[in-house]
Amino acid sequence: MDNSERFIQHYKDGFMPWAHEKADFNLVEMVDNWPIKPCKTLELGCGTGTDALWLAKQGFEVTAYDISPIAIEMANKNAEENKVQVNFKIYNFLSEKLKSKQYGFVFDRGVLHGFETLEDRQVMVRKVSETLEDNGLWLSLIGNADGEKTDPGPPLRTATEVVSAVEPFFRILAIRTSYLDDNLVKPAKAWVCLMRKR
Repeated sequence: MDNSERFIQHYKDGFMPWAHEKADFNLVEMVDNWPIKPCKTLELGCGTGTDALWLAKQGFEVTAYDISPIAIEMANKNAEENKVQVNFKIYNFLSEKLKSKQYGFVFDRGVLHGFETLEDRQVMVRKVSETLEDNGLWLSLIGNADGEKTDPGPPLRTATEVVSAVEPFFRILAIRTSYLDDNLVKPAKAWVCLMRKR
């Protein structure tokens, strides 16, 4: 079972340890404190839409993708209940083509770290680079190998693994240690990595 099938099955089973009820504080802090201005935005792996909805409320024009039909159904319900406009789509961005230079900002919370090999991570990084406008920004929240492996918990990546994947395509503006803002008793340590397209 590949990553895509595994996530679809997790939603079918109701297993969503990454789910969170309010916008991840790392996203909020970065938008508040860095030059991330409202623009055309893409969220990859949006899940139930919490972060996409928050971005839309801040004035971002958001398209949000997830591979799980159940996740997108839940995200659309959340958007309707909150009276917020987000373009949620069932989409496998690795196997389907992203439009070139469409977005000023891309956000992912725990997608990049899901790829086991450098080659697979670079496929994702290249696709993100291609869909960003010149000088576009990407904020990625990534499981951090300096923390303890938890179960459930995300895959953990070293700083070297992160830099090796993104360096050919992006200039890293900031990378810091934090944790993933979720409902787990012991949240996973994370890298908060803000990058600008080269």
